[in-house]
Amino acid sequence: MRLRPWAAIALVLVSAATLQACAEALIVGGVAAGVMMAADRRQAEVMFSDQRIEFSAGSRIDDALKGQGHINVTSYNYTVLLTGEVPTAQAKVDAEKAVTEVPNVKTVVNELQIAGTSSAASRSNDAYITSKVKGNFLGNEKFKPTDIKVVTEASVVYLLGLVTREEADAATEIARGTAGVQKVVRVFEYITPSAKK
Repeated sequence: MRLRPWAAIALVLVSAATLQACAEALIVGGVAAGVMMAADRRQAEVMFSDQRIEFSAGSRIDDALKGQGHINVTSYNYTVLLTGEVPTAQAKVDAEKAVTEVPNVKTVVNELQIAGTSSAASRSNDAYITSKVKGNFLGNEKFKPTDIKVVTEASVVYLLGLVTREEADAATEIARGTAGVQKVVRVFEYITPSAKK
């Protein structure tokens, strides 16, 4: 009987430690998200809108194509980039049409390829290339890596962001020099140097 109070105390202490760890994870996650938002040139409302566009566009594409193909949707400042593979030319058209019907979308860059669905190995390689490009961006003195979004599909690197021409050229040069990159496609929106944060 004497062990029960100690067992209860131990349970309370373990629970408190677990809850504290969860709270710390939430705080750290929130701080990290806040830092990312502060570093982004887009306003917070635009960033959230881009996320909503990606979700809505992906859902509409699934409805339109009935699950055919492999399509990635990336929205940056209301410009939507479509990458991946679809089985037919009509599917490519239908996917773009579905995205143009999403509220707030101002431009669709349709880079879908008419081909079989990419393999897991190919997608893994694309993720690796993306990480290498981002890593190579670090330490450069011409632009902030957080100003540029990198998407890779079939070893083709797509660069998005609100950048100056000089920043775009510098980022393109670094991406082109990254091992495994076959081609670089610029999907930038250009700003004047005075507009930089």
